[in-house]
Amino acid sequence: MRTLKALIGLAVVVAGIYLAYRLIPPYFANFQLEDAIESEARLGSYSNKSEAEIVDIVLKKARDLDIPLRAEQVHVLRDSNGLTIWAEYTVHVDLPGRPVDLKFRPSTSNKAQTGARF
Repeated sequence: MRTLKALIGLAVVVAGIYLAYRLIPPYFANFQLEDAIESEARLGSYSNKSEAEIVDIVLKKARDLDIPLRAEQVHVLRDSNGLTIWAEYTVHVDLPGRPVDLKFRPSTSNKAQTGARF
C-alpha cells in the first residue's frame, strides 16, 4: 500500500511538471509581448510612426517569440489622448487527452503628456 501511494504521488508530480512544461511557455511569451507593446506605446505616443509601422514592430516581436499573430489581430488606435495598442490571439496546446486553446489579449494605453506642470 505504501508503494502504491508513492507511485501515485510520483505520477502526480510528473503530471504537474509536464503540465507546467507545456503551459508556462505561452504565458511567458505573452508576458514578453505585452512588455514590448507597452514599450512601443510609450515610445509611439511621442513619435511620428504610423499605425502600420507600429503593427509591423509588434508582429516582428511576436515572430521572435514564436507567437502565432497576424496583422489583422493587432490593433492600433491613435487619438488626441495618446496611443492604444492591443492584440488578440490564441495558442493551441496539445495535452494528452484534452487539447487546450489559450486565448490572450495583451493591451496597453499611453496618454501623451502635453506639458509639464510644476
